[in-house]
Amino acid sequence: MIIVMKADTQPDSPELAQVIARAEGFPGVRTEVHRIEGSTRSVTEIYLLGSTGVVPTEPFEEFTSVERVVRVTEKFRSIGRHDAHLQAVGFDYNGIRFSQETLHVFPGVCAVDEPANLEATFAALKDNGVETSRAGVYKPRTSPYDFQGLGAACLPWVFELAGQHGIQVIAMEVCDRRHIDEILAALETTGQPTGVMLQIGTRNTQNFELLRAAGQQAELPVLFKRGMGITLEESLNACEYVASEGQPKVVFCLRGVKTHLGNPHRNLVDFAHVPVVRAQTRLPVCIDPSHSVGRMRHAPDGLPEVFHATGQGIVVGASMVLVDFHPDPATALCDGPQALTLDQLPRLQRYIGEMRRAYQACVEDFGATES
Repeated sequence: MIIVMKADTQPDSPELAQVIARAEGFPGVRTEVHRIEGSTRSVTEIYLLGSTGVVPTEPFEEFTSVERVVRVTEKFRSIGRHDAHLQAVGFDYNGIRFSQETLHVFPGVCAVDEPANLEATFAALKDNGVETSRAGVYKPRTSPYDFQGLGAACLPWVFELAGQHGIQVIAMEVCDRRHIDEILAALETTGQPTGVMLQIGTRNTQNFELLRAAGQQAELPVLFKRGMGITLEESLNACEYVASEGQPKVVFCLRGVKTHLGNPHRNLVDFAHVPVVRAQTRLPVCIDPSHSVGRMRHAPDGLPEVFHATGQGIVVGASMVLVDFHPDPATALCDGPQALTLDQLPRLQRYIGEMRRAYQACVEDFGATES
């Protein structure tokens, strides 16, 4: 059960304390308080956990400070939409707003290799007005003999270069609880020159101890990637592990699913699921066209296939795009064949802008008439 307080009710207010006391008076019920940053307003919500099936809604509806009581019947208790009137979850981090209504592009290297390459990438982003990027330093690979990333040793200079070029948020994959601690320590040591969004990669989608660890820390938001070979429902349940541990700042990422039907692409592009995830959850939805397509080829119309896959996600409401870039893809130590070159960044931005405008125009036109 979710109790939505009126917008002017603060988390430390006596009105909230009274509702919590009433809720915890029912046997087997405990509560969690969440502050939801919506697109138009912020509200405080109380989650009733435990034996809530027999808890009536009427005692809470009597409080003047309560706006709505929503009985949760779906599996995704923390991330689920549950009710069309519930606010989608948005959040601010390091000066950047993330929600179902915003759009951010995260161009960057799949794996950090040389400082010069990373600096060139960050410089190109700054020149094009981009404040968000991706940069992998821990890289789980299919083969134990492939490049596994530079690890914690490179974090200080990665963060310092990001700060020098105005990069506010870096999406960075973690594979173990200790990686989270190493990132937090390096940010502290370098004076917080940038921010990090912890990425749970597709290979760790059901690494439940890692999911709990990511959810238990409150400082860094989490980017959760769909599992490559499991159902959408299974992936959303896994994402629930992060949110259920207390971390509400979560973005769900679609990155294609592994199937022989995806050939000749690396994975079968699943970006038609963007509106599905938006409807089932309250989370911003990200797409990763680079790992979906997995190659740098042009369609007959002259556009790279990665552009077309990106457009598929943007025109159905994606809020975030991860895309691989590298100054010299031929020498990249990880996923070079799918990386765009830095001179293609302005073209990608223009393309994304056109797709976003088409999406917004359709929402304003058809959405208004169908609602």
